[in-house]
Amino acid sequence: MPRPLLLQLLLGLLWRCAAASASQQPPPAASAESRCFCQVTGYLDDCTCDVETLDAFNNYKVFPRLQTLLESDYFRYYKVNLKKSCPFWNVNSHCGIRDCAVQPCQSDEVPDGIRSASYKYSEEANASAKDCEEAERLGAVDESLSEETVEAVRQWTRHDDSADSFCEVDDIQSPEAEYVDLLLNPERYTGYKGPDAWKIWNSIYEENCFKPHSVQRPLNPLATGRGENEGNLFYSWLEGLCVEKRAFYKLISGLHSSINIHLSARYLLQDTWSKKQWGHNVTEFQQRFDEVLTQGEGPRRLKNLYFIFLIELRALSKVLPFFERPDFQLFTGNKERDGEIKSLLLEILHLTKSFPLHFDENSFFVGKQREAAKLKEEFRLHFRNISRIMDCVGCIKCRLWGKLQTQGLGTALKILFSESQIENMPERGPSPTFHLTRQEIVSLFNAFGRISTSIKELDNFRNFLQTLP
Repeated sequence: MPRPLLLQLLLGLLWRCAAASASQQPPPAASAESRCFCQVTGYLDDCTCDVETLDAFNNYKVFPRLQTLLESDYFRYYKVNLKKSCPFWNVNSHCGIRDCAVQPCQSDEVPDGIRSASYKYSEEANASAKDCEEAERLGAVDESLSEETVEAVRQWTRHDDSADSFCEVDDIQSPEAEYVDLLLNPERYTGYKGPDAWKIWNSIYEENCFKPHSVQRPLNPLATGRGENEGNLFYSWLEGLCVEKRAFYKLISGLHSSINIHLSARYLLQDTWSKKQWGHNVTEFQQRFDEVLTQGEGPRRLKNLYFIFLIELRALSKVLPFFERPDFQLFTGNKERDGEIKSLLLEILHLTKSFPLHFDENSFFVGKQREAAKLKEEFRLHFRNISRIMDCVGCIKCRLWGKLQTQGLGTALKILFSESQIENMPERGPSPTFHLTRQEIVSLFNAFGRISTSIKELDNFRNFLQTLP
């Protein structure tokens, strides 16, 4: 064989061996992007939906429309009492950081229709409003009754109204309740952290999530000193819970994850006397969601974000008949604009209705009637307690968004598990027993907007992390 040909054969053989050897080498260390998102793919536990479908549905269909809706007057003004005292422990002082402050609206800044609810756009709406006003005045009660009896009836009415409520609702008639412009007080990193912030989340996880005494491992994901094996044991235990208690933990974890994404996406990057710059802090995001830095829990937290998205998405699809009624109007005083916003609202709700892989709430609280009812009540009271913990948050801006998002999630749970009929709600005739206040409506859509924004922000963080080693 000629020497040049033999040399070519030898070189070819060496090249193939080298290639085969390289293919058997261990892969390089996972990239920063894959460490956060490698497990956040495919189907979600306890659901028939996958992450990729939710990403596409939210980012291209829901998110753009929802942002336009939430910028409207009806949804940007939220009435809330940020001065309520903590019912569980003494909050010695509020956060002194200037970014913790909230600037409430002056009375003339809020549209008249929102403040007075006096604008009605049809005879039918006027009649419906009159019925509501009569009910609120307890017009059906004989005015000759004693004050004690009238007060008792009021208490019974409040009890009936709260029977399906998953939240401790503010008394919006209180002098301390004020309107806040959510667009001028955005949720973002304020610097609120340390023992006070720790105490809030620790109380939520350790005292209100369902946890038997046999489980010693802290539920609070901020707890230190937990190894990956211990985390795996915990999730094995979690999978052994009934679906309702497992879902409760996932909802709280998903809400926590969403808040952490907001803080990482609107982080104070520069703070000088002449300029403040807010933006994405990739390092902060990694600290909360990187698989290695969180000992394997980060991707699980992100999956729980998608779980809460599915829960709130299903609630919106189910409540469509309530908003489709002709007598329901978004009163701000600008008739033309209010009509446009209601049309957009219905467009979004019909869009949520069209989603093919909804969460099935009928799988909850089934079985023996008495046991199921007891579990549902326990579930409701646990979440109601969490809504009360929001009044213990020292940072006022964090308190504002914490109250809004827990009330929004609580409203979604009320829709899903209310004893009142919603989907068969009559278009005309007697008022249905199911009712949402304006405060519940505003919190419901803004809370869903926060979850939707978090999922959209994950795309931004994926792109940032792809540039890192």
